[in-house]
Amino acid sequence: MSNASMPPPLPSPDRADVTARLREAFLAADFTADGLLDLLGAPAYAALARSETVPALRATRGDGALASLVRLFLLQETVPHARVADVLPVDALLESGWLVADGVDGATGAAGAGGTGGGPRGDGTRGGGDGTRGGGGLRATTDVRPYGGPEGEDWFIVSDLGCAVGGAGGIGSRDEGVVLGVGGASTTLSGITVRTPVASALDIGTGSGIQALHASRHATRVTATDLNPRALHCTRLTLALSGVPNADLRLGSLYEPVGEATYDLIVSNPPFVISPGARLTYRDGGMGGDDLCRSIVQEAGARLNEGGYAQFLANWQHVEGEEWTERLRSWVPRDCDAWIVQREVQDVTQYAELWLRDAGDHRTDPAEYAARYDAWLDEFEARKTRGVGFGWITLRKTGAAEPSVTVEEWPHPVEQPLGETVQAFFERQDYLRANDDAALLAAHFKLAAEVVQEQVGLPGAEDPEHVVLRQHRGMRRATQVDTVGAGFAGVCDGSLSAGRILDAIAQLMGEDPVLLRDRTPAQIRLLVEQGFLEPVGR
Repeated sequence: MSNASMPPPLPSPDRADVTARLREAFLAADFTADGLLDLLGAPAYAALARSETVPALRATRGDGALASLVRLFLLQETVPHARVADVLPVDALLESGWLVADGVDGATGAAGAGGTGGGPRGDGTRGGGDGTRGGGGLRATTDVRPYGGPEGEDWFIVSDLGCAVGGAGGIGSRDEGVVLGVGGASTTLSGITVRTPVASALDIGTGSGIQALHASRHATRVTATDLNPRALHCTRLTLALSGVPNADLRLGSLYEPVGEATYDLIVSNPPFVISPGARLTYRDGGMGGDDLCRSIVQEAGARLNEGGYAQFLANWQHVEGEEWTERLRSWVPRDCDAWIVQREVQDVTQYAELWLRDAGDHRTDPAEYAARYDAWLDEFEARKTRGVGFGWITLRKTGAAEPSVTVEEWPHPVEQPLGETVQAFFERQDYLRANDDAALLAAHFKLAAEVVQEQVGLPGAEDPEHVVLRQHRGMRRATQVDTVGAGFAGVCDGSLSAGRILDAIAQLMGEDPVLLRDRTPAQIRLLVEQGFLEPVGR
């Protein structure tokens, strides 16, 4: 790797006084998630998430403090020294490496989110400053993104210049060791994570530190690992700038840095991309096929405390002659319950094109692009891979003799955050495992909140062809039920046992109550498992 391709040095993580002053300056200027939305407006704010910077450049043409910070840290523009000095402690930030003077080695040539390098500021002036108060211009050495915590916390995510996730910025084409910011995968994982108070949490492949940041809210002790030293550096800056205690940061691959330690919570958004080789550290796992994801899941059981959760994002192969569901079942440790949700499947050409664009290979020489594309297809052909799935894997350490393993496909919209939904799913598994059909009939249930009934049929028909129950929260599931199931669910308010409700339905429908009691528990069990019915007093 040439020096020209190396990202600039990161700020010193040891100057706690400077970091604290920088945070104070950010808050004073309202350089927060809410402040950005107010300044930029919704369209420009959303465009930033796609790494489209022109709307934000237009919205920050003024001379205000917030506009200067947005241009400096989000758009990676050169900002006149005088404007920066009005907002930030410039000398301290220059000394500690948060800022550099434009023209200094490492300050130019590192394209920002808009790929502007040292070019025009985008507002009709040049980026060279105004010649006052030190003259020249200043540039940031890192991307700093305001991020709103779940309880309104003002957090800041530190990553490499030009590595905001969301657009076809060609991130990987610049360097192998860059550290990405927060993208859709990061927020998905943070949203599905169970957030009960725990003694210990482990974030594997921490990157810029977003999962460790979330874990700091409910874990007494947070450990974060990464194979990339630069990622651990960024995580330390992220935690410090966000005003939370530093985590136990360890260098190494997967579980290796933590030895035999066990945890109450393990989370990871690993480098799960299935690729020919380990070209890009931030996304390619360095193992063949989906072996990295398989390894991190299989080894989690031995690292979890009883009742602990392990939650991962992953890719997996759809292999010719093999059921993908069985492939994933084989990954689950024998002492863990599991809930695996496939959110998306791409054929091998779509998948290769996605990650070639991610690396910026579509902007290279056409022959080079074709050669890389061909290498991906060779890899898939050799492994008999016909598609690649993406989704969530949640494990829970259990002492049950027969752990519950659910593998399903759910590509439909969901409502984040889902942490409570995930926790409730496993609690329902415990309930169903402990209660046979007779116990279900003796139990009391209530209909979950915001479940509606839909009837499908021809206009004017006396009876509907289908009755569907639909959730408007959490997974937003829909399930078809028969007349008995719909009637049963509608009556469930916790006051009567399931058996008494079925006896009443049998009398109304003229059915044998014994036969109805025999055939209905399977439907009750399904409605409980999927969260349409909630046991009362369990």
